Amino acid sequence: MARGLFVVGFTAEEVEAILAKAKEMLTEGKTLMSWGEGGSSASKQFAMPVVDVLAECAYALPILDPDTYSKKRRVGATRITSIEK
Repeated sequence: MARGLFVVGFTAEEVEAILAKAKEMLTEGKTLMSWGEGGSSASKQFAMPVVDVLAECAYALPILDPDTYSKKRRVGATRITSIEK
């Protein structure tokens, strides 16, 4: 569940850049970095899981740029009149 972490203090352009990086990491499978040197190894996980980053971006973008990212609302009208005999 998104908490709105990217709503305050971020621009839509910054959130779009974060989203692009998260997509890149997800498609390349780079959610965990591992390396080794001299017989020892270490792993580092990113600050936020990619899934959470994607959820936060999806939450923030419609708020920061509603013209581009808000859902289009359809308005319809129905009119019922009596049929004359």
